[in-house]
Amino acid sequence: MSGQVIFIDDEAAIRQAVQQWLELSGFQVRTFSRAREALAALDRDFPGVLISDVRMPDLDGLGLLEQLVALDADLPVIMVTGHGDVPMAVQALRQGAYDFIEKPFTPERLLDSVRRAMDKRRLVCENRQLREQFARKGRIESQLLGVSRAMVNLRRQVLELAGTDVNVLIRGETGSGKEQVARCLHDFSPRAGGPFVALNCAAIPETIFESELFGHESGAFTGAHGKRIGRIEHAAGGTLFLDEIESMPLAQQVKLLRVLQEKTLERLGSNRSIEVDLRVISAAKPDLLEEVRGGRFREDLLYRLNVAELHIPPLRERREDIPLLFEHFASQAAQRHGRAAPPMTPGELTQLLAHDWPGNVRELINAAERHALGLSAPATASRGGHSLAEQMEAFEAQCLHNALQQCKGNIAEVMTQLQLPRRTLNEKMQRHGLSRSDYLPAGSTET
Repeated sequence: MSGQVIFIDDEAAIRQAVQQWLELSGFQVRTFSRAREALAALDRDFPGVLISDVRMPDLDGLGLLEQLVALDADLPVIMVTGHGDVPMAVQALRQGAYDFIEKPFTPERLLDSVRRAMDKRRLVCENRQLREQFARKGRIESQLLGVSRAMVNLRRQVLELAGTDVNVLIRGETGSGKEQVARCLHDFSPRAGGPFVALNCAAIPETIFESELFGHESGAFTGAHGKRIGRIEHAAGGTLFLDEIESMPLAQQVKLLRVLQEKTLERLGSNRSIEVDLRVISAAKPDLLEEVRGGRFREDLLYRLNVAELHIPPLRERREDIPLLFEHFASQAAQRHGRAAPPMTPGELTQLLAHDWPGNVRELINAAERHALGLSAPATASRGGHSLAEQMEAFEAQCLHNALQQCKGNIAEVMTQLQLPRRTLNEKMQRHGLSRSDYLPAGSTET
């Protein structure tokens, strides 16, 4: 298809002829006899062109144009006029119309105007999409911090999956940030306006798990004084995050599977089915296939939950992120406590890079807070030890990131600051997975 066109005219014969001309040229056409009907079918993201007669009952072309400009000033509107309506058409151009065509017109005249308008609309929509992608990219970089190639890939995967409605399984060690990734999947999705409901399956006693997840009616069991809305029902229209899903009792796994299959649930003590529209994001530490083989997890539920999978690398596998994360969390902690974060010494930085961080980001946050309060050294000694080369690589990546950030992606300034020739800088950036475009100011384009 060459694009979408909406055509409005109160004469059926003209609507039919124009629709036929445009469809033969590859356009997707919808026709309306009244302007208000067309308005109801439009939104700001309409990827096409609108053509309207000027003189129509109820709402005329100028009135329609006024409402369209308010909806989207960049929407191309072509006005069709009678011989005596040319002054009115000129007025429409002043009000924001793209073009006007005088009756009677040839198919060639109409098609020429529509094609030019469609090219303009396509460019506007592409630019909007690029700006939105850039804005989303900037926002997610402030939520999932890191300059390592692993984190760059994770942010890309999150943004790609956020736009879908598939269920996602997140794998990662304790403290690696699984809930933060789940929140990003929600925040950058079409469900962002709905609730984000988190439940740690390991923290709920098995005796109350069903009530917590599905809710209950008054009197459903001893102590059930009044109706309770469960976590699944509360998440309707949004996202349900089930952390440590491997800890869910098998009996509740069966009931969750039914909810996912039928998109309905029944509260404990009720026979009434309640429709639920939700996306489920789950997180697990162990390999759930191993849990299935051990009879601890249902295979059919796993396939429902694991439509897509995200892996969060442990901190020890992305050491170049450690200085940035530590500085960020120490600064946050210092602000909370109303004091300035003490600067890091070279020795402290060496300790940070050498430590294995078994508790991952959660452990790093604790160390950063203690550092901000001046309570202790930022990290304990390394458990396994890392070579000088590994520590230098991580430190080099952080230096490159800092310079690119300070210079806002200006390569000439980075070369001067780090005293590196262009070829060497390019090789180092490529080795560490750093891209100049990630540091350009919002709205900038690469040259």
